[in-house]
Amino acid sequence: MIAFRPALTAAVAGFALVLGTPAQAADVHVAPGATSLIEAVAKAAPGDRLLLAAGTHAGPLVIDKRLTLEGAAGAVVDAGGTGTVVKILAPDVAVRGLTLRNSGKRGEDFDSGIYIEQGADRPLIERNILENNLFGIVLHGCKDALVRGNRIANRNDLWLNDRGNGIHIWNTTGSRIEANEVVGGRDGVYIEISHGNVIHGNRLERLRFAVHYMYANRNEVTGNVSIRNHVGFALMYSDRLKVFRNVSVGDLQHGLMLHTTHHAEAAENYVYGTGEKCLFVYTSTSNDIHDNRLEQCGIGVHFTGGSENNKFYGNSFLANETQVKYTGLKHYEWSKDGRGNYWSDNPAFDLDGDGIADTAYRPNSLVDWMLWRYPLSKLLVSSPAIATLRYVQQQFPTLYPGGAIDSFPLMQPKEPRAALPQGVDLTPAPRDPAQMAADARPSM
Repeated sequence: MIAFRPALTAAVAGFALVLGTPAQAADVHVAPGATSLIEAVAKAAPGDRLLLAAGTHAGPLVIDKRLTLEGAAGAVVDAGGTGTVVKILAPDVAVRGLTLRNSGKRGEDFDSGIYIEQGADRPLIERNILENNLFGIVLHGCKDALVRGNRIANRNDLWLNDRGNGIHIWNTTGSRIEANEVVGGRDGVYIEISHGNVIHGNRLERLRFAVHYMYANRNEVTGNVSIRNHVGFALMYSDRLKVFRNVSVGDLQHGLMLHTTHHAEAAENYVYGTGEKCLFVYTSTSNDIHDNRLEQCGIGVHFTGGSENNKFYGNSFLANETQVKYTGLKHYEWSKDGRGNYWSDNPAFDLDGDGIADTAYRPNSLVDWMLWRYPLSKLLVSSPAIATLRYVQQQFPTLYPGGAIDSFPLMQPKEPRAALPQGVDLTPAPRDPAQMAADARPSM
C-alpha cells in the first residue's frame, strides 16, 4: 500500500485541477452613491472585502454572506430614516471604520445601526460611529460576537422609555463587549437571557441605566464607567456575576444595584456622588461584596429584608449622608475573618495599633430607624426629645434596632483599584426626584 501513495496523491491533485479551485477573496472598492453599495453586496463572493470610499452610501443594507465592510475616513452608510442601516444574517461578517446613521424608529422591529440575527455567529463590529439611530448595535441570538471600540449616540428626541439601547444583547453567549462609548438613548448595555459574556471597559453617559442585566448568568462586568445616568449598574434577576473595578460618577438614583441577584461577587468598584444610594441590595442573597469604595452619596448602602447571607467586608464608606439604611429588626455581622469595613464617621480608637478599631460600629441608631419609618419625624430632629433618645441609646447599646454590626471596623480606607475618570464634573448628583423627571424629557 505504501508504494501506491505517490500515485494516489498525483491523481488527487490532477482531479482538483480539472474541477478548478475556489476563487480567491477579493478587495472590492465601492464608490458612494444611491445604489452602488447595495449592488456591490449583491455581486460580492463570500469572503470578499468591500472597501467603502469617503462619502455617503445609501442603505438600508442586508448582508447574507460572509463579507467584510470597511470604510475609509468619512465613509457613511445612511438608511434615510427607514429600517436598520446594516442587517447581518450570515456568520463571520466584519463591519469596521464606518459611520452608520439614520435608522427607522420602529422599536418592535429593532431598527438600529447594526442588527445581527440568530445564527450570524462570530461577528466583528469595531471602530464604527453609530449616530441618530433608535438602537445602536443589536445582538439578537448570535454567538461569540466581538463588539469593540465603537461610539454610539442614539436618538434622544423621544421619551426615555421609547428610546433604544446602545448595545442590546438577547440570547447571546460567548460574546465580548469592550471599549465602546455610549452617549444618550435608553440603556447603555442591556443584556437579557444571555450567559457567559464579558462587558469590559465601556464608557456610558446620560442614559437610564448604564448596564442593565435581566436573567443573565455567569457574566463579567469589569472596568466600565457610568457617568451621570439614572442608575449605574442595575444587576437584576441574575446569578453568579463577577462585578469588578467599575466606576459610577454622579448617577442620580443608584450607583450599583443588586436586585434579586444571587451568588455574585462585587469587588473593588468605586461609586462616587450618587444622588440617592451608592449601593442598593434588594432581595439578593449569598453575594460577596468587598473592597468597594462608596463615597459622598445620599445613602452609602440600603439593604432590605430578604437580603440574607451576604458578606460585607473591606468596603470603605466615606462622607455619605447616611452610611447604612435598614429598617428591619434582624442583626447582620459585616466582617469576615476579623476584617470589617471603614466608616468615615466612626470616632473609635485603635490603642493596640493593629488597624482595627477597639469597639464595634453600628451605623443604625434608633433615631435613624424612626426617621426612615416615619419621615414626618424629621420636623423634630433638633428637639430635646430626639437628643435624649440619642443619649439613652449610647448608654444602653441593647436598644439599637436591627441592622449591620461591624465588629472589626477598619481605621483607614483602602486605596481604590478603580480610578475616577479624568475631565469629568465630580459634583455629586442632585438629590431631588424632580431632576430625574426633567432628565427623562426629550431633548429637541
